[in-house]
Amino acid sequence: FIEHHKNDLAASLEATIVDILMDKLRKAAKNLKINEVAVAGGVSANNGLRNSFREHAGKYGWNIYIPKFSFTTDNAAMIAITGYYKYLDNDFCTIDKPAYSRVTI
Repeated sequence: FIEHHKNDLAASLEATIVDILMDKLRKAAKNLKINEVAVAGGVSANNGLRNSFREHAGKYGWNIYIPKFSFTTDNAAMIAITGYYKYLDNDFCTIDKPAYSRVTI
């Protein structure tokens, strides 16, 4: 079943996630009395989310800010190029180095 319905399952999952995100956003906007909403980062490349933002903006009178599609990359490219330059500089650490998400580069 799954193998034959991958596209439908993926679309249903995407729609459910967008619905949940928009429900949370509606509640937050109402509770915090905000009418300006921005979406950014890699997730802002998702057409379903972009369309839902536009629909909600019209329905709830929000001012929305969505970057041009060409500016919707996530941080993966930035991290990859940093790793590349560190590799070229022979800047390595040991495998037992703990991860730290706020490290300066």
